[in-house]
Amino acid sequence: MIKTYDSSVGSSALTFAEAVRAWVTGWSVSRGAPAPVEVPGGYRIDVGLPGHVRRYVLPEADPAVLRDLVAAATEPGTWIKVCAPAGRVTPALTPRWEVHDPEFMMSTTLRPADATAPDGYTVRTVTADGVTEAEVRAADGSLAASGRTGRTGGVVVFDRIATDAAHRRRGLGRLVMRALGAAALERGAEHGVLVATREGLALYGALGWDLRGTVTPCVLGAEDGGSGGA
Repeated sequence: MIKTYDSSVGSSALTFAEAVRAWVTGWSVSRGAPAPVEVPGGYRIDVGLPGHVRRYVLPEADPAVLRDLVAAATEPGTWIKVCAPAGRVTPALTPRWEVHDPEFMMSTTLRPADATAPDGYTVRTVTADGVTEAEVRAADGSLAASGRTGRTGGVVVFDRIATDAAHRRRGLGRLVMRALGAAALERGAEHGVLVATREGLALYGALGWDLRGTVTPCVLGAEDGGSGGA
């Protein structure tokens, strides 16, 4: 069962505000994006990618902040990620905004865990410039699973956790998480934060992560209704 905590303090010992700030900053480190900038009601990251020009992260669905941000945003590929259910976000949006599937903010206190690869696989981690990458490879050298963390202070943000379709249901996603956690502990980190898809929610919950809240992602489409992805 996935534990759920209120938006103040969970068993991870991070307040919700600390978790959001860590997520924004660690995500930027992981993706090699510019450092986030504080804006009214939240944060802005100038990502600069096709379909993902910039992203705003709002720790709450303040109607006035949302209305002002929606009114000011004009460039397709602008994302807003609001730490609230969609029902509290959509009233402020115009028809050009597309609401995507909900995501879920989670956090944990890092603890030692066995990161031994199963037979037929190897796992390795490499750290540089605050980013740790983990790779699990099959016996033929092909990439079976991978992930990374971006560090900010004593918190690491887990990002891009993925398992190749041919290697799923073998515990490799868990292995990547444990390997990244072990590497983070070795470097003095204490906490982990991530934002999961619905599919990842069960995996991370089974690993002891705490559900902190729902994140609603929305993106500004082009005048003709098209938009990019992120």
